[in-house]
Amino acid sequence: MSLSLEETIRQRLARRKRRTIEEPHLRHSAVLVPIFEADGEVRLLLTKRSETVEHHKGQVSFPGGGRDADDASLLETALRETEEEIGLKVSDVKPLGALDDTITTTNFVVSPFVGLIHYPYDFTLSDFEIDELITVSVESLLAEENFHVVTAIRPGKPQPQYLFRAHAHVIWGTTARILYQFLELCFRKPGSP
Repeated sequence: MSLSLEETIRQRLARRKRRTIEEPHLRHSAVLVPIFEADGEVRLLLTKRSETVEHHKGQVSFPGGGRDADDASLLETALRETEEEIGLKVSDVKPLGALDDTITTTNFVVSPFVGLIHYPYDFTLSDFEIDELITVSVESLLAEENFHVVTAIRPGKPQPQYLFRAHAHVIWGTTARILYQFLELCFRKPGSP
């Protein structure tokens, strides 16, 4: 008997030690990596940020944002921010696990959480924060022609920088690092046959 998507992702995320970053001088934030099945494909939901937000204007990202003092956990931050940005209710997300923390160039520690959602969904986008919703299949993200690695020197040493193409959009930076780890852990290494 084969495992469901939910069970597979949950098991693959649970069987490893998650890397967390405790940096009190940096702002902590969290994002949701929303996944769903549609037309026989596993798909991801991303957002294109507006030009009016303070950080990462116009970039493709996962929904999420900064931790508030009254958030009980970073998962709560990811779910609250997702509801504020795209209208996806907390009760309509089934959390499956977490990916490694990562630090942005704007000095945020980002904690990514993977969650299963239903699709289609009656999303309500924040006019201030989100310009567009983007859905993309895992299969297309894994394709060699949609994945590239470049080398950047930070801080003083070479580091891989990932780039994904999703339709007319390019996913890069922190979102691409999160996406790369998710695909590698739960499916296969991007760009591999």
